[in-house]
Amino acid sequence: MSDLLEGFLGTSVEGKKSRVPAKLDYIQSATGLFLGLFMWGHMFFVATILISKDFMYTITKMFEGSLFLKEPQPWIVSAIVFFVFVVFFVHAMLGMRKLPITFRQYQAYKTHTCMMKHGDTSMWLTQAYTGFIMFFFGSAHLIMMMFQADKIGPYGSSMRMWDDFMWPFYLILLFAVELHGGIGLYRLCVKWGWFEGKDAKESRKKLKQAKWAITAFFLALGLLTLGAYIKIGYDYSHGLVDKYSKPLAQVEVTYDVKVRA
Repeated sequence: MSDLLEGFLGTSVEGKKSRVPAKLDYIQSATGLFLGLFMWGHMFFVATILISKDFMYTITKMFEGSLFLKEPQPWIVSAIVFFVFVVFFVHAMLGMRKLPITFRQYQAYKTHTCMMKHGDTSMWLTQAYTGFIMFFFGSAHLIMMMFQADKIGPYGSSMRMWDDFMWPFYLILLFAVELHGGIGLYRLCVKWGWFEGKDAKESRKKLKQAKWAITAFFLALGLLTLGAYIKIGYDYSHGLVDKYSKPLAQVEVTYDVKVRA
């Protein structure tokens, strides 16, 4: 309990300046870095649907252990998602320490932002808003994936978008994640002096340009991917294509074995 109080007050029970806030900042940075990089990897994974349904199915089964198990096990994905959810929750709790908790604090921050007109300060406010959205939307998504890992794939994911009408949910989540994560990674680089170089001011300018370019790229990729899942879900729902279960190559191999037997 004393550590928790130190984290919020910044002083120990003896009245000395506490090191706990610095340690919590370090943990927040580490969890944020992990989640930011995971976000990019996750986006590339779901975007495999743009290549083909077969390729997306194959990658899905790889995460379920198809490379070293006779039968893919969805519980492996559930375990990975559970770990990500724990990291996500820890990061969210640590991030809440810095949010305005009263209207007076929020009003003071807004006034400060308007007076300074500083880009990084405004970006922090965007990160705070998107973080609030992600706490609810991101938690819901992770819980769904944790308990429905067996439904991840070209068919299940597409039907979730169309039949379950989840595409507006994921559209909001996409913008929240990319804005929050991109700003967060940029602020990590500035905070810890990564890629600073000899001219810190010029380096920060280039970092900000790179940050917006990366955000634009992942937003475009995410929108294309979401559109592909909606299109496939629509086709499945209207009987324009057969329900997808296995890549055609696997079906043909199974059929050949049965014929020879």
